[in-house]
Amino acid sequence: MPGDAEDTIRRFWAIQDDGDYSKLTPLFADDAVVVDPFYGTFEGAEAIAGFFARMNEVVPAAGVRFRLVDVAGDDHVAWAQWEAVSERRPGDPVSGVGVYRVRDGRLTYYRDYQNAPAPPK
Repeated sequence: MPGDAEDTIRRFWAIQDDGDYSKLTPLFADDAVVVDPFYGTFEGAEAIAGFFARMNEVVPAAGVRFRLVDVAGDDHVAWAQWEAVSERRPGDPVSGVGVYRVRDGRLTYYRDYQNAPAPPK
C-alpha cells in the first residue's frame, strides 16, 4: 500500500508533467535540499524556487520531456524511475532515478541520478 511519500511524489510528477516547474516549490519544506546532477545543490525554499524557475527556461529550450516509468515508497521515503526524451534524439531517452524523503507531506530531500546519454551516432 502506498504511503505519504509515494503519494507526494505522484503529486510531484503530475505537476511536473504540466510543464511549470515553479508549481513544484510548495511541495518542498522550508529546509529542504535538492541535488541535481547538472546544476548542483539547492538548500532552502528560496534556492529551490530559483532552481525550478531556471528549469522553466532550460527544459523547454532543450526540447526535453520527462516521463515517469515507476514510483514506489512508504510514509517517509520514495523513489521514482524516469526517462527524459529529447525532441532532438527521440529514440534515445536518458534514464534516471529520483530519491526522495518526505515529512508531513512535503519533500525534505530530493536527489536525481541519471545515466549519461549515449554518444552521438
